[in-house]
Amino acid sequence: METKYYNEEELNEAAQALKSGDLVAFPTETVYGLGANALLPDAVKQVFSVKGRPQDNPLIVHVSSFEQVKTYVDNFHPATAKIVENFWPGPLTLIFEIKKGSLPSIVTGGLSTAAFRMPDNKKTLTTIELAGVPLVGPSANTSGKPSPTTAAHVFHDLQGKITGIIDDGATRIGVESTVIDLSDPAADPMILRPGAVTKEQLEAVIGGNVTIDRHLVQSSETPKSPGMKYKHYAPDTQVMMVRPEDWQEAVHWAKEKALRVGVIAGPTIAEAVRFDVAAVYMYFNDSVEAATKGLFAGLRGLDEENLALDLILVETFPEDGLGNAYMNRLKKSANQKYFEK
Repeated sequence: METKYYNEEELNEAAQALKSGDLVAFPTETVYGLGANALLPDAVKQVFSVKGRPQDNPLIVHVSSFEQVKTYVDNFHPATAKIVENFWPGPLTLIFEIKKGSLPSIVTGGLSTAAFRMPDNKKTLTTIELAGVPLVGPSANTSGKPSPTTAAHVFHDLQGKITGIIDDGATRIGVESTVIDLSDPAADPMILRPGAVTKEQLEAVIGGNVTIDRHLVQSSETPKSPGMKYKHYAPDTQVMMVRPEDWQEAVHWAKEKALRVGVIAGPTIAEAVRFDVAAVYMYFNDSVEAATKGLFAGLRGLDEENLALDLILVETFPEDGLGNAYMNRLKKSANQKYFEK
């Protein structure tokens, strides 16, 4: 099939395509999602097929209002109202226990819970409203590979496989939403996947404790949230993390082994090593915000066949605040591997 780009005047056409069971990729503030009608199991099956994604992985249900969530959930965590008021629309996904049979099991991964998000993107919210149905929306890419942060990334992976793409330029944040488990009203909220909304921000709003689930889901387990697998977001080229103090030695080691190396880093590191490596993807400044926005684009950019790289070395950041989200994605891209002296 021919994959169409939908402009702002064609959102109703995109919405009707989604409602009828077609697949349309949509923009959010985090990454691009692969949209399908969450109430049509056959449409959702196509999502798994197109992505090559295992069906034990639950999907996030995208809504245009909190009122939509109430169709599927009737027992909310006490912190829900404050969280929704402060963070929706935005990069935060909420997991609730749902009414039995209210959503297809293919959406929930066979679990009794479901994940919901209201994305902060005007075009996508309008499309969901026009469709009149919630949309599943995993990242619009080949499963396991770096998530798409532009419509061009989506087209690269899925052209000819989906009906269309709603283009809204590069995403603002660059990594997927924070996922927080609110399925047990008696328990503290638990972050299952870090993102732009941090533990500290959530605790300040709810006035209570938020825990973090740090275990990595193995292939034999059914994850409660997307993005919990041990290895994920990985390009075909091997990725290795480099600590700030190890860059000179890492580049020297690679040269000694005659490896063709690419580097992903901020200007300070990139400028220091650029003449000793084959390719550089430079973040627009040295901040963790710039790194988070650019990580997936960098991994995709340096994984092109014409570069023929043996290894991609990537800058690390402290694991606090937004650094938790960045390092979560980077560790999985690198299969947990650091350069070691």
